[in-house]
Amino acid sequence: MKLNKIVSSLVIVVVAVSCATNPFTGKKTMAFVGNDQLFPTAFAQYNEVLAENKVVTGTSDAEMITRVGQRIAVAAERYLTANGFEGYLEDYAWEYKLIESDQVNAWCMPGGKIAFYTGILPIADNETGVAAIMGHEVAHALANHGQQRMSAAYIQQGVSVVGNVALSNDDQALGIFNQSFGVVSNVAGMLPFSRSHETEADKIGLYLMAIAGYNPDEAAELWVRMKAHSGESSTPEFLSTHPSNDSRIENLTALAPKAKEEAQKFGVTSFRPIN
Repeated sequence: MKLNKIVSSLVIVVVAVSCATNPFTGKKTMAFVGNDQLFPTAFAQYNEVLAENKVVTGTSDAEMITRVGQRIAVAAERYLTANGFEGYLEDYAWEYKLIESDQVNAWCMPGGKIAFYTGILPIADNETGVAAIMGHEVAHALANHGQQRMSAAYIQQGVSVVGNVALSNDDQALGIFNQSFGVVSNVAGMLPFSRSHETEADKIGLYLMAIAGYNPDEAAELWVRMKAHSGESSTPEFLSTHPSNDSRIENLTALAPKAKEEAQKFGVTSFRPIN
């Protein structure tokens, strides 16, 4: 009975907060925090990152990051408008910065604040590789993945509280619940949730780079280079927040022809040279 109450509470919460729409899948998504709260926080955090790091300006690499970012942003606007989401990006404040760091990393905050680290450029290898990374990171923001992860974390915390209250008079059951809840909720819920976001961002990013005029075949090649750089993780995929490199390469290879078909809808029949 107590377990049923916990599950029922979770269902009620999920239904109550599933009020945002993913513009790429049409599915309802969790949204505890609206963009009116999320974006200002993200913008402030972005400015803090820029203030604490060396931002590269005036170089060919910095100019490339801006150029690719602008093209991906235009592609996103075109795609969203064509699919009935005109004005979806009106509160975005696009910004593209290259940060001097050995980190192999890039990200896009909610609202369009993008950072690339110089450490990832050798793996990107060329402008098309940068477009593959840019498309993927922008896709996370466009599909509200950050908002969904925050909402999922709130639910996870809420269920933990409900469980502790429901089992407060049964010390043995409470001990078992607290020992197992974190592991079970992560492996069965949060980790697959994160992996699904990565796979979704791969697909959306592939479409965006193709619409922006970059050959989507290069995305799989990027991950071949990423695999060579990092080596295959010893962590089983079911315990990882990301798909395995091999899974990613296989998925991107299969999706590339579909991305080309999507780009043709926007008049893109050839792609920029890979250089």
